[in-house]
Amino acid sequence: MDLKEKLKILADSAKYDASCSSSGSTRKSNRGMGATAFSGICHSFASDGRCISLLKILMTNICIFDCKYCLNRRSNNIKRALFTPEEVCEITLNFYRRNYIEGLFLSSGIIKSPDYTMELLIKTVTLLRKKYHFGGYIHCKAIPGASEKLLKELGLLVDRLSANIELPTENGLKLLAPNKESKKVNQIMQYVKTNRNKKFVPAGQSTQMIIGATKESDLEIMNKSAFMYQNYQLKRVFYSAYIGVNHDSFLPTLEQPPLKRENRLYQADWLLRYYHFKVSDLLNEKKPNFNILVDPKCDYALHHLEEFPKEINTCSYYDLLKIPGIGITSAKRILSSRKVFTITFDDLKKMGVVLKRAKYFITCNHQYLLNPTMYQKKFIEANLVLEEQTPLKKEYEQLRLFNE
Repeated sequence: MDLKEKLKILADSAKYDASCSSSGSTRKSNRGMGATAFSGICHSFASDGRCISLLKILMTNICIFDCKYCLNRRSNNIKRALFTPEEVCEITLNFYRRNYIEGLFLSSGIIKSPDYTMELLIKTVTLLRKKYHFGGYIHCKAIPGASEKLLKELGLLVDRLSANIELPTENGLKLLAPNKESKKVNQIMQYVKTNRNKKFVPAGQSTQMIIGATKESDLEIMNKSAFMYQNYQLKRVFYSAYIGVNHDSFLPTLEQPPLKRENRLYQADWLLRYYHFKVSDLLNEKKPNFNILVDPKCDYALHHLEEFPKEINTCSYYDLLKIPGIGITSAKRILSSRKVFTITFDDLKKMGVVLKRAKYFITCNHQYLLNPTMYQKKFIEANLVLEEQTPLKKEYEQLRLFNE
């Protein structure tokens, strides 16, 4: 099998892995090629959250596991391929020289054993770093079950590691991925958290959860994410809408991937990490799932109208962050500007506030932009829903390397 054919197979096999992200590394090369600090990684994300700036491939799609949701599972009759370490280096450097990519995301099926697979990944990245002096960004998948010695060796070579939790609960994992154990993934995360420094996994770690393959609620998913952020200091949790590539009685039958739900989870994840929201602010046992019609921040405001409208010229920074249409940057602009002058609605537009959302939840100098009689949940929700009625991209795939 020639190299081009292998690339077609193993790039296509990697497209369902969403957990590649490239921020946070300052690795540089003094005498080789590539640098994450100066030339940087161009952050290009598809609508479903996938990073498309990295060459994203599998070392192999041969796998000893038989996860029911996975295209590369052992029992599937598909074309298999295996890169040699030199072949991965050749492809990566050729693509980099042509300015197609600025880094590598390398994952793998489990071939022979976790340790054997990790050794292949380590040999590949070692060649890139030490033989070819490649200083660009490298994100590698850590293989659960591999030894700590190999994990340490790989972590010293790459910028970011990820270990995919795959499914939000242990029960879901036992049902659809009986060969995998969540405790082995947790062990990797704990090791990386404990040992991370400027040389060992400098860009931190991430993970991925498949959404919609099992029946967990959004509340269970977000609680799991919050737990991992708090206990393992993850950089990102990626949410991947379930795509039905296999036929199995244990798998759901969906007309299309739950992309809108995936989007809501990403929005809520952002609120947890940057806007000081808690899971309990957004969801509870009586309301365990997000509103598909409006984003989580708007939904929070609609369910807490007693807290609104907030006066722009006096409310705190944390209150500003709770207002739909106001982000971190615009909140800081408001804080600094109101020390000098009284802010008006026209001023808010210039500060980057999305007034078509914010106008329902704020006053300026104690004046409501709309007729005060319109301050009703049904009216506000109906208008917010209308703003969300934009076509959703149906395709769900990574950047193509070849024309079909």
